[in-house]
Amino acid sequence: MASTIGIAGSRTSEDASLRSSVRLRKLAIVLGISFLAIACVGAILSAKYWPFSEKEVREDLAEATDSTVTIRSYHPTYFPPGCTLEGIEFHHGAKQFKLITIDKLVVDGSYIGILSRHVPHITALGAKVFVPPFGENVQFHSQHSNIVVDELIANGTEVEFLSADAHRKPLVFDVHEALLRSVRWGSPLQYHLKIHNPDPPGEIAVDGKFGPWADGHPQDTPMSGKFTFDHADLGAYGGIDGTLDSKGEFGGVFKHINVSGTTNTPDFVVLSGGHKHRLSTHFDAYVDVTRGDTFLNRVEVHLGRTLLLARGSIASSPGAKGKMADLYFSANHGRIEDILGLFVSAPRSPMSGDLSLMTHAQLPPGDDPFLQRVKLDGRFGIDDGSFKPATQKDVNELSAGARGQNKDDPETVLSDLKGEFNLVGGVSNFSYLDFQVAGAHARLHGTYNVVNYRVGLHGQMRVDTQISKTSSGFKALLLKVMDPIFKKKKKGEIVPVHILGTYEKPQFGLDFGQDQGKSK
Repeated sequence: MASTIGIAGSRTSEDASLRSSVRLRKLAIVLGISFLAIACVGAILSAKYWPFSEKEVREDLAEATDSTVTIRSYHPTYFPPGCTLEGIEFHHGAKQFKLITIDKLVVDGSYIGILSRHVPHITALGAKVFVPPFGENVQFHSQHSNIVVDELIANGTEVEFLSADAHRKPLVFDVHEALLRSVRWGSPLQYHLKIHNPDPPGEIAVDGKFGPWADGHPQDTPMSGKFTFDHADLGAYGGIDGTLDSKGEFGGVFKHINVSGTTNTPDFVVLSGGHKHRLSTHFDAYVDVTRGDTFLNRVEVHLGRTLLLARGSIASSPGAKGKMADLYFSANHGRIEDILGLFVSAPRSPMSGDLSLMTHAQLPPGDDPFLQRVKLDGRFGIDDGSFKPATQKDVNELSAGARGQNKDDPETVLSDLKGEFNLVGGVSNFSYLDFQVAGAHARLHGTYNVVNYRVGLHGQMRVDTQISKTSSGFKALLLKVMDPIFKKKKKGEIVPVHILGTYEKPQFGLDFGQDQGKSK
């Protein structure tokens, strides 16, 4: 009996194992057939819809850039799905202008991304972008695409801004880091860039949003972000030196992007003076990217105790090559020593006092030194001014003599100075220069050379006492003889005077040979 039960149990176990084995074989067959079916369907779909074939990729690149695309070599990959392209060139327009070249483009996709039309990662190596000269009106018409590139990296890209002058070297920007996210048609993309700026040399970092591209009217393409500009070498401009740092933000469309921010230059130097000064600014401006022009709404320049306000433009001029800087400066209650201290090599400014200033400045393009290119036209006033000791001594003596007082121990007097000037080619021409101290009032005209500091001013001076009392020695003897000639019915006398020499060592004197006229 027990034996019968044992045999029956054994058969039952064998039957169960047999049935389990059969089920497993059936399952394996089903899975195999399913896998083959999926593979066949995948092969059929891949042949028709595989997005990483050379033909599909070339067409996508051509439509995205409105260009003709050539590829030297193509290598597909399947795990992950994608491809590697080498020797890619983009040519745009009827003239087949070379727009972009890429040494190597690596496309890393995913099988899920094939269904969702997403490409997770693209890397461009050895890319160069060529920007045609401004004003050539190059048009781009991108085609609608459902493909989304989650991340595009193009570190080490060179961007060349070509010039309309075939003999002029292009302006080249070295893009150390370039990361674009969410690159899709009809939507803004996010970007992060680190760039070496060539003029002035320095490092720029920018983060923001770009697009969507305004097809047919690119001037309306939006752009925004924040920037920093570090270690900018101002010595590249010639005539000045220093290291500038700047930061700010911007936003708008290509034809009008508003920019605001600050700059700080702790070691600003005008080379003719040689002294370092802290120069900081706060600016509000807008840029026309389509023309490369900048328009300054308001710039606050802080130099010592002086606040200069500026407005104007740095833009192209009709019929001229390059950019013209056209600026207006003004200052109220500034300090003349802050301004003069930039340009003189002496340890201290030759004059100090309260300054008011209004000037129109123009800097045309060219290779000549800064001081020979800049053009200034304006007027200024200095109240309660004083000079450095040697010059102040002469002014004190002049004032004492003009008032008929003892010049051996004169009191210190303050001067008022105002005038109108025009600077061209490094020479400032004064239409009038009004100089006044206690007891004397002079109105002069003439020149001052900002390159070699030579002064050549002539005019008339009215004094409160007799002319002979304004000098001593042989000059006093001559002037006593001349006293009757210069007797006036009005209070005081008018005599011809000059200021010669250099700015740091001016020479005050009488012009004996000058014709006399009425004071203006």
